[in-house]
Amino acid sequence: QVQLAESGGGLVQAGASLRLSCAASGRTFGNYASGWFRQAPGKEREFVAVINWTGGTTVIANPVKGRFTISRDSAKNTIYLQMNSLKPEDTAVYYCAADPLFSRVKAGTVAHWGQGTQVTVSS
Repeated sequence: QVQLAESGGGLVQAGASLRLSCAASGRTFGNYASGWFRQAPGKEREFVAVINWTGGTTVIANPVKGRFTISRDSAKNTIYLQMNSLKPEDTAVYYCAADPLFSRVKAGTVAHWGQGTQVTVSS
């Protein structure tokens, strides 16, 4: 069983940076692809980024490409989302996700979700 716990959210001004962390427990997490999704008020949850189990392959959603990067530290069982040049439209609850299959993480049909962390960007 894999459990995910996000941290690092907060309230920032437009143009600022934040780094979200997702700490995972479970012996098999090292073989999992992981990713980030977000859900803004009144909107559906949307894909943000995914990274494969080795960290060698990443996909970033177009709305955040060039501003957000995803990475993982396998020794710490943690994945990160570095968010730069934040905009008010980035305001959302950010969720960590993990699954043995990269394609399922990208599609959002994953086996494991975190509880989410709020990111609020003021203008």
